[in-house]
Amino acid sequence: MLFLLSGIPGMAAESPSDALTGGVATYVVARGDTLFSIAARQGVDVETLAADNGLDRRRTLTVGQRLTVDNRHIIATDAAAVDIVVNLPQRMLFFNRGTAGLPVAVGRRTWPTPTGDFRVVTRETDPTWDVPASIRAEARRQGRSLPSSVPPGPTNPLGRFWIGLTGGAIGLHGTNAPSSIYGAVTHGCMRLHPDDIARLFSEVQIGMTVRTVYEPLLLADIGGRVFLEVHPDVYRRAPISLAAVRATAALRGLTDRIDWTRAARAVELQHGIARDVEQLSLSTARRPRRPSPLAPQTAVMRAPARDTHD
Repeated sequence: MLFLLSGIPGMAAESPSDALTGGVATYVVARGDTLFSIAARQGVDVETLAADNGLDRRRTLTVGQRLTVDNRHIIATDAAAVDIVVNLPQRMLFFNRGTAGLPVAVGRRTWPTPTGDFRVVTRETDPTWDVPASIRAEARRQGRSLPSSVPPGPTNPLGRFWIGLTGGAIGLHGTNAPSSIYGAVTHGCMRLHPDDIARLFSEVQIGMTVRTVYEPLLLADIGGRVFLEVHPDVYRRAPISLAAVRATAALRGLTDRIDWTRAARAVELQHGIARDVEQLSLSTARRPRRPSPLAPQTAVMRAPARDTHD
């Protein structure tokens, strides 16, 4: 179970079980791949992907090059209590009672995605984008011009699918810019890769519940090991600190199991991936060795056919 400490915003709370999505695998670089496009598709910050592979983020990749991709994420609060949960600083959407996770793009700092509870009220295939007056005004201030509406097609930023939520201001949708996924770049909506929104759209029904939460720090006991996931406080609502991690660990009785040097490093780097912070001496001496959900897998990921919207 995950906990939210009163007075410590942004700590994960009350999940029905501690669990991870994603894994560690080898990715084989395909033609046209960049660190940015791979990171966006896999739900990893480009800085983290570069650091995990000892690369400069600006480096040109070569076809056939192998990269280690670690995209493990702790499932956010209430993932089994509602149909869909989006953790905004984590930029992850969880559905099917938390058994599936998808990377998303969320609202930028100056145009944040709201937190709260919503319901699905519309489902549209090949939607027309009726451009809000506020977005058109922003474009004019930047010396650009936007039409009042954009018809379906490759230039439509909503992509092929739209899932509208109560309130009328935001929704879940696809994109014609897949490399923008896993960023805080939108005008408040939550956008998904074209393949992922197609999968989600096929499972979503009118009336389903959607919750958006704000948890940049997540701590979990998974498979007998302690994991810590730290994201930047993109909306400046929950200052990142080791003290917040210590408080939650104390509440859960995990303090003596954590390697605090590794935990401090995770807080400092804010890599946004679930990192194993269990004390190594405890992991080998206190309990029978289980297959670790964090151990590198033998699976090799290869890029799918290039998306025509990119």
